[in-house]
Amino acid sequence: MGNILLGLLPALMWGIQPLILQTIGGKTSNQQMGMSLGALIFSVGTLFFHQPPWTWHLIIASFICGFAWAFGQITQIESFHIIGVSAAMPISTGMQLIGVTMFGIFYFHEWSSSLDYVYGISALIVIIIGVFFTAYKEKGDSSAKGNMQKGLFILVLSTVGQVMYNVIPRMADLNGWDVLFPQGIGMAIGAMAFSFFFDKKPELFSKKSFQNILAGAAFALGNIGILLSNKANGVALGFTLSQMNVIVSTLGGILFLKESRTSKELKLTIAGLVLVALGGILIGLTK
Repeated sequence: MGNILLGLLPALMWGIQPLILQTIGGKTSNQQMGMSLGALIFSVGTLFFHQPPWTWHLIIASFICGFAWAFGQITQIESFHIIGVSAAMPISTGMQLIGVTMFGIFYFHEWSSSLDYVYGISALIVIIIGVFFTAYKEKGDSSAKGNMQKGLFILVLSTVGQVMYNVIPRMADLNGWDVLFPQGIGMAIGAMAFSFFFDKKPELFSKKSFQNILAGAAFALGNIGILLSNKANGVALGFTLSQMNVIVSTLGGILFLKESRTSKELKLTIAGLVLVALGGILIGLTK
């Protein structure tokens, strides 16, 4: 039971992270900088109990990984402002699952048995249907549909950064604990660089930025949690449990952030949420 609770820690932390961001508020640059600072602070803390074997390979690959995360995260935050957390998170999670799975198939050659292909292809179909359900907007609300189209485009960009953040450490054959500090540097520098693309007058070190460090702390705790969970539960179960963050964030957006849904949209959002989570579980079975 203890290992399962540990496995749910990333789901909880990554699920409440966007809720914290939207509750505190601020510009996209405030929220991104606060998250990056929180992650950097925690990465500095890890140096007190884990000293990586410093090499240029580790530093450069980890920095690029953090920089990619900054791009993926700031575009995801921008999507929160356009379509809301409850709409953005299941779509974002679904796209990331598909993207990471594609790397798993074609780059890492993870699918080796016919059963892997049965689970994997079924998972991708289920996730795609789930994403379509959560993106559904009823007829008659042209502005909402326009926002959804813009939000989807932003989330496609976000997925590129988020997928690279997930696969670069494995491509570079890096230990998860080793990457945290140089990755944190990349996150902070990336946050400063990308903020100028989303806010005309970015606020990097204002009051709202420092308040949003709380969201960065939630992200960092989830990041550390997945490392511990993967060790205790194995990658398949650890990965699967972490994907349940989409349930926390989506329901939290509806219940706590009061993001509006018509009756039909709400039913389809919940159905889509279940499908995305189910797809995550099926993908976990292939790992």
